[in-house]
Amino acid sequence: MRFRVWGGTAAVVLCGSLLAGCGGGGKEAADGNAGQAGKAASGGYPVSVTDCTGAGTTFSSAPKRIVTSDSSSLELLFRLGAGDKVIGTGFPPGRGALPGTLGAQARKVKVLSQTVIPKEKLLGSGADLYIDTFASMGGGAGMGDVPTAEEFKAAGIKHIYLKSTACAARSESPVTDLSAVEADITSLGAVTGTRARAHELVAGMREKVAAVHKALGGTPENSRPTYFFFDYDAGTKQPYVTCNRQIANAVITLAGARNVFADCDGDHKQVGWEDVIAKNPDWIQLGVRSRGSEAANDKAFDEAEHWLRSNPATKGLKAVEQGHFLRIGSEQTTVAGVRNADTVQAIAKTLYPGKAV
Repeated sequence: MRFRVWGGTAAVVLCGSLLAGCGGGGKEAADGNAGQAGKAASGGYPVSVTDCTGAGTTFSSAPKRIVTSDSSSLELLFRLGAGDKVIGTGFPPGRGALPGTLGAQARKVKVLSQTVIPKEKLLGSGADLYIDTFASMGGGAGMGDVPTAEEFKAAGIKHIYLKSTACAARSESPVTDLSAVEADITSLGAVTGTRARAHELVAGMREKVAAVHKALGGTPENSRPTYFFFDYDAGTKQPYVTCNRQIANAVITLAGARNVFADCDGDHKQVGWEDVIAKNPDWIQLGVRSRGSEAANDKAFDEAEHWLRSNPATKGLKAVEQGHFLRIGSEQTTVAGVRNADTVQAIAKTLYPGKAV
């Protein structure tokens, strides 16, 4: 398990439990399959969710005091209309990382830690629900002293995970669609009593992706351009690439491109620049996280592009020579959420300007 932090936000590389589905006699299931969850009876609680291991958590009512591990689950709660229940977060979003009023909402949330929330602070937070983007992995690998299930129970805190992040790395197959993100939204909607809004968000995402699919449906696989997500904020000495278990792989695939590192099983991997040169991508997305303003973001994109154009190892790449760069923020590409569908559209519009995307 690894995590990285830039500008107050976290890009997490995970392996562990999730928020997923659980059917139960007479109970409404917050199913890991978003379509099934959409069919669940309207009528409230109890609501059951399970994690990757099959362990279940049941809610008899909506949580009233929620703590989030980082900005990904925080953003989902805002979009669901449950942001007023959030009493604290770890890994707060950097200024400008969340669009519009969401950013203003985020600034009002108490920051319990700029990174992983310390065990004692989390257990003493007064929360009745902790939404975890991280897999505890027994508390090792830099995640700090993670509370045990017994400690969470003693503190009166239910502990659940996000499927689209916490289980991505252990998935048996590549992530090529947004179903896991949709499942998270639907499940959180069931848990927080915001089902109708959750279904609206999922429907909106599906509509956008369907429009791209319709426009590009006739494009043969081998005719689709190759694509490299250049994680500039991860450093340039050794590229940190997006593999086939990361949500960005789904975003790239749905947009009609071929992730040049889709043959890498996992979520992220460090490689050498010789590996990127061997792939020689048609397009490169400049992976830059929000710097807090449009001007600062443009400056960071300029820096990333300049590095590729001036570095002897990369200036001869096809995409660099042709100026095939995409200036799309990292957060909406690599962090699972509603904006993934917007990024699918944005990439497709750039790669296929003649299509009615």
